[in-house]
Amino acid sequence: MAIASSDLQTLEDLTYRVLYRGAFALLEVHLRAGQTIKAQSDAMVSMQPTVDVEGKLEGGLLGGLGRMLSGESFFFQTLRAARGAGEALLAPAQPGDLLPIHLDGSQSYILQKDGFLAASEGVQISTTAQNLSRGLFSGEGFFVLKASGRGMLFAESYGAIHALEVGVGEEMIVDNGHLVAWPQDMHYSLEKASSGWISSFTSGEGLVCRFRGPGTVYIQSRNPKAFGTWLSALLPTNRRSN
Repeated sequence: MAIASSDLQTLEDLTYRVLYRGAFALLEVHLRAGQTIKAQSDAMVSMQPTVDVEGKLEGGLLGGLGRMLSGESFFFQTLRAARGAGEALLAPAQPGDLLPIHLDGSQSYILQKDGFLAASEGVQISTTAQNLSRGLFSGEGFFVLKASGRGMLFAESYGAIHALEVGVGEEMIVDNGHLVAWPQDMHYSLEKASSGWISSFTSGEGLVCRFRGPGTVYIQSRNPKAFGTWLSALLPTNRRSN
């Protein structure tokens, strides 16, 4: 049986490839002796006996609390090739693709809630507070994740990932539920989906993000909240009440 995969790549001293691109992506990492990668809690699918996994509270108590407020877990997984080189497989909890982002130290990225899967040792994952209006209306909450430093970052999506290239002076409007990641220094603002509040919410869109280039906004082809609403309507309790 043919296996859909990307070729092995080595960037910032991490060797990896993404298997099964599309709905059920899987991250394969090749660790040198002593090398470490951090991942979202419960991300490990399999690992060779040379690799150890443990929980780690990166950023201390405040860092853990911040991640919880942004929708992530309190602890990270740390996988270390403690007894020689080893391989490990990591997977997101939701069906979708993976987005490898190479951080060269000059640019940080903002991730959607539940968007972090894994990162190499040189990448710092922290939380940053949005302003009041963004936190209240964006659907992402008051805190979002920020990835900075040097190394490889792997973001997860719900559905396929699409890159929106926004040129200098150009603008792009994106539904909040479809955001995956974007550069921290890229300007964006929140606004009504249409001219009036009633029309905005009856259209099902509510508020959207208006991005101004230059920059690349990564979006996901499916909206988790929309899927949750659709699924809830099919549950037996809701069907009886209707």
